[in-house]
Amino acid sequence: MSENTFVVPLTIAAIVATLFAVSAWRSEDTNDPNTLVVYCAHDAVFSEQMFNQFEQETGIKVSVRFDEEASKSLGLVNLLLAERENPRCDVFWNNQLLNTLQLQDAGLLESYKGDGFARIPDRYKDPNGMWTGFAGRLRVYIVNTDAMECSEAEIAKRLDGPLDKVAIAKPLFGTTRSHYSVLWDQLGAEQTKAWHRSLHQRNVREVQGNSTVRNLVADGVLDFGLTDTDDYFGAVDRNKPVQALPIRLADGSTICIPNTVAIIKGTKKRKLAEQFVDWLLSADAEIAMANSPSRQVPLGEVDDSKLTDEVKQLREWAADGFDLKQTAKSQADCLAWLKSEYLQ
Repeated sequence: MSENTFVVPLTIAAIVATLFAVSAWRSEDTNDPNTLVVYCAHDAVFSEQMFNQFEQETGIKVSVRFDEEASKSLGLVNLLLAERENPRCDVFWNNQLLNTLQLQDAGLLESYKGDGFARIPDRYKDPNGMWTGFAGRLRVYIVNTDAMECSEAEIAKRLDGPLDKVAIAKPLFGTTRSHYSVLWDQLGAEQTKAWHRSLHQRNVREVQGNSTVRNLVADGVLDFGLTDTDDYFGAVDRNKPVQALPIRLADGSTICIPNTVAIIKGTKKRKLAEQFVDWLLSADAEIAMANSPSRQVPLGEVDDSKLTDEVKQLREWAADGFDLKQTAKSQADCLAWLKSEYLQ
């Protein structure tokens, strides 16, 4: 394991807390040799239909342990680390990449390059098949169009001034942490720290999560904020006066954060695990997730005629996605600094 990899300390108290924090089971039948065990960090409200569909199509029973929103997948990661000598999980479905890279660095993943692996672009998968990305979401600016124009020029102008009408989630967890890690890689440590300090000096509204950013903007409390596409569409579906534009880096690339799927080292159900991974990485599965309320962005080739215009636009933005594998080291260094800022 790299000395820079962040691992939540697994004291006895932490392990017990983790076990309780991720105790939401879809069905708890982990000892049956014919039942696949999946730990899933993707929201249950969206992933449940995928598990049901897989079971119906394959006849394979799946026992799923979900995380809780507050843990932002860290609870499941710590659980996998705690169980490494006697793993119960066969497949880990993560809703982002950084913690998957941590598990790879810890040697907890097995290589698999099945049919689904080939259809995913290189920037969204590990070249050795330790994990594969699919069905992404983008970091975006969400704008209340009753308060301001949704244009790159107007957002840039507002970002140069006071930020008391702008919201961002606390960067210790989730995709905001991924966002900071990308900046750390692109700008370097000192410029990222300076950017962070500048946000606070200009009174940015820092809140607990992306959904809170969305709600504050959608309800007209704030003018705009930084969030994800799945949260943004939650406001769209409530007919709120919002629009979104992708957050772009200095080189024009976007921040597209894929779901990832990986087989856990030591699984005794390798064939079942492979079947599930192949199914989840299929074009049909990506289309199903694209047409769900969260509008996850297909990363591999799909039949565009089966996608909405909204998702087609997201695919254009995702085509410019930054290769998050580059942040493997920067995310650990960045998180160490964030912990020093927030956990004193």
